[in-house]
Amino acid sequence: MRTLGLLFVLIVGIHGETPAQKLNEVQSPDKRWVNGFDNRIDFSCPAHETIYRIVSQHNNHHEDRQWDFECKTTFGERPTCEWTDYVNYFDGEFSFTCPFNSFISGMMSYHDNHHEDRRWRFYCCHVKSFCRGYCQWTSYINGFDAYFKWKVPDSSYLVGVSSYHDNHHEDRRWKYQHCTKQQC
Repeated sequence: MRTLGLLFVLIVGIHGETPAQKLNEVQSPDKRWVNGFDNRIDFSCPAHETIYRIVSQHNNHHEDRQWDFECKTTFGERPTCEWTDYVNYFDGEFSFTCPFNSFISGMMSYHDNHHEDRRWRFYCCHVKSFCRGYCQWTSYINGFDAYFKWKVPDSSYLVGVSSYHDNHHEDRRWKYQHCTKQQC
């Protein structure tokens, strides 16, 4: 029995990962994540900034996603910000846009293992001197169970999120709304 164990270690050492390890590999091992699988997300940008880059990976064992966000300077003065209530129910579709010419500066969610889904809240910020200009929605930026990386176009700012959940994949597809900003 000991010989078989040593043989297994030797084979894995020569060939890399076992098939089980390969299935759950992280697509971007050098990435830092805001959350662990099945854990809460509570992310907000520093004052004067909004989210401009979103990265996420799905894990079939946990049936959850890890997330990372980056921010960019948006406001010259300190904005007024407010967290929304939860915008979705488990397994439900949602389409959310920040009100009052606001831009998204944070996201919060929690995961439920029974539903294998998350409920989401958003941190919306605005200043009186800026309004939203031209706005558009992306198409869906990810397939189910797929890693994705998306960046808000350079002259735009994130204002909305839309998503639907699939119980077979236990995952969501995402699209985002972004707008230019202009003086009010």
